[in-house]
Amino acid sequence: MAKPYPYFVSLDEARNICQNNKISLSTEEVSIDDSLNRIIASNVVAKVNDPPFDNSAMDGFAVIFSETTSEPVELSIIGVANAGSNDLPKLSSGQAMKIMTGAPIPEGADSIIPIEKCVINGEKVILNEQSKPHFIRKQGENFTKNSVLFEPGEILTPEKISLCAAAGVNKLTVYQKLKIAVIPTGDELKSLNEDLDYGEIYESNSYGLCALITSLGHEATRFPTVVDNLETLRETLDIAAQDHDLIITSGGVSMGDRDFVRIIMQSEGEINFWRVKMRPGSPPIFGRWANTPIFGLPGNPVSSHVVFRVLVMDWLMSSTDSKNPRNQIIQATLDNDIKVVDGFTTFRRVELFHNQGNTIARLKGHQGSGNIAGIAMSDGLTILGPKDNGKQGESCQIMLL
Repeated sequence: MAKPYPYFVSLDEARNICQNNKISLSTEEVSIDDSLNRIIASNVVAKVNDPPFDNSAMDGFAVIFSETTSEPVELSIIGVANAGSNDLPKLSSGQAMKIMTGAPIPEGADSIIPIEKCVINGEKVILNEQSKPHFIRKQGENFTKNSVLFEPGEILTPEKISLCAAAGVNKLTVYQKLKIAVIPTGDELKSLNEDLDYGEIYESNSYGLCALITSLGHEATRFPTVVDNLETLRETLDIAAQDHDLIITSGGVSMGDRDFVRIIMQSEGEINFWRVKMRPGSPPIFGRWANTPIFGLPGNPVSSHVVFRVLVMDWLMSSTDSKNPRNQIIQATLDNDIKVVDGFTTFRRVELFHNQGNTIARLKGHQGSGNIAGIAMSDGLTILGPKDNGKQGESCQIMLL
């Protein structure tokens, strides 16, 4: 007999249930070359100062500032400081040293004058402008040795990777990738290398879901489409549960006679909740199959995408105490009335534009849950809470896409 479970929960209730059923991830050390999109598991600490020494911010001459306050002034050139130079002579009164961007500042110099503000005459240079102390990049002004650059939970973007390299960090402790099985279901679905007959469509949900999973630093395995058959579905779920940390199915979770994911979960799985008060995407299932967490997502492509963003993605990020880099929220003013359902959270596709300093959100395309083009070409999703009105002119939270 199936165990009782919460039915038609609010979005907040669904999130709380997910948070109470998190999984723990182990950690591993990876090379910086293999760290893109990985999630940091321990503090990243700088091994050096940046810059490691005072250096020039531009090509020009290193000089003594007090000698340049009444231009023009003529100074003797005593040498050249190139990037990578060392053992430079000390600068004395009446002297200047030609210097390249990134080169160390010679002892005695305290400012730079750009090359275009100078006239070189043999061994002399005439300065036609006052020099600039702030054209010197000071040792440690970006970060200092032993400072914490990143804390656990940060996702390693290209910019963060570059910073790690500048800090001398070539190994990073990260959370191990979750292995996530993505299983599309439905008799009508065909693979991209097949021709379509009447009544058939190309399977698309798994491609977007796998891309979202990869962007979060985890490993996605796309399974072939499972036809609407209990035996085949059971066999596929069993295989996925053996080798994966999480299962995500697409389709088959509503209330019809051939919604086999819902049917098999009710009779043989463990359900933590079924159906959520949200539009689109109300019929998702969360539970376990063979002790492996499973999210059953709706088959409609917009519903599948939205449910992943607002439930699955938050659950994945919470397992590593990470901030979600993709779900950025802004405020905007609604340009249209938006149909809402009392008690439901409403996510509608909008385009954003600016008018007199205000961000305006306008409905984009028809809002059917089968219209993946609508979400692909939109800027964001409304987040209209259970008690919001969705009236034109009201302020609304927008989740950027």
